[in-house]
Amino acid sequence: MIDVLISGGGPAGLATAIHAALAGMEAVVVEPRPGPVDKACGEGLMPSGAAALWSLGVPVEGRALRGIRYLDGRRQAQAPFRAGHGLGVRRTALHAALSRRAAEVGVKMVCGRVDGVRQDDHTVEAAGLRARWLVAADGLHSPLRALLGLELPDRRPRRYGLRQHYPVTPWTDFVEVHWAADGEAYVTPVGENLVGVAVLSSRRRGYREHLTDFPALTARLEGPAATPVRGAGPLRRRVRSRVAGRVLLVGDAAGYIDALTGEGVSLALLSAEALVRCLRAGAPHSYESAWLRLSRRHRLLTGALLEARRHRTSARLIVPAAHRMPALFGAAVHALA
Repeated sequence: MIDVLISGGGPAGLATAIHAALAGMEAVVVEPRPGPVDKACGEGLMPSGAAALWSLGVPVEGRALRGIRYLDGRRQAQAPFRAGHGLGVRRTALHAALSRRAAEVGVKMVCGRVDGVRQDDHTVEAAGLRARWLVAADGLHSPLRALLGLELPDRRPRRYGLRQHYPVTPWTDFVEVHWAADGEAYVTPVGENLVGVAVLSSRRRGYREHLTDFPALTARLEGPAATPVRGAGPLRRRVRSRVAGRVLLVGDAAGYIDALTGEGVSLALLSAEALVRCLRAGAPHSYESAWLRLSRRHRLLTGALLEARRHRTSARLIVPAAHRMPALFGAAVHALA
């Protein structure tokens, strides 16, 4: 019998499968789309996420990231990572590297879709397969999460993300966060001649319209874009629980606040390891508390920053405050990294 059946072959699902295989468990991934999948993603890994990749034996080419820089057109504040480097990497390159490693350790890939679940005290059935455990790694809009009734309503303003790449030489080894009245633009170096620019906002309009709010940034983005615009959202997802019987949630399916602090992939990699550790210990329900511990700083800091962003007066003070209190800004970056 399959030990761990995983719905979703993105970074969260593949990392879970690799951890399971390395722990001596049979892991099968069900994914409807063959090959590397590109999604709207900031593509920056915190140092903890980069270290998690190395611990999985997943080498991936990218750009070393030295820290975080905030800018608002008049002021800027930056904080280097205190322990190790982050990593800027194309989503497709990350997916391909994880897929290769999964194949190396014996993970089986099945082309299909999980659209129903049956479970009892000992097994779970999905996609015509039976396993001891099912992991929902099916993304931000997780059908499994909805099917199991685990999603909670959220009445806060909805935020959306748009991302595109430009064939320019990176001008910095920091992730830059450009702040404007209606949103933020995140610049991540991901190659020798490629930068990703992601825009987050609650205002619904086209990508090019959003970029007009960042004249200093757009001046650097010469020539045509290298990739089409991709979008994601609404971003915030509230979840009742990450464990429902023999089904466990990981990655964006496990709940999401916002991409504002850029920790999504790093948190997914770390929680995948925690999930498998709980299964191996025979304590699957301890995964809920493990996930809450892992995500605690992210939830607190991202939530506080997002609340400040909601109000125009406090939003205007974010970069000036970081500029005037570099020690506090550095401590916040260190806590997230």
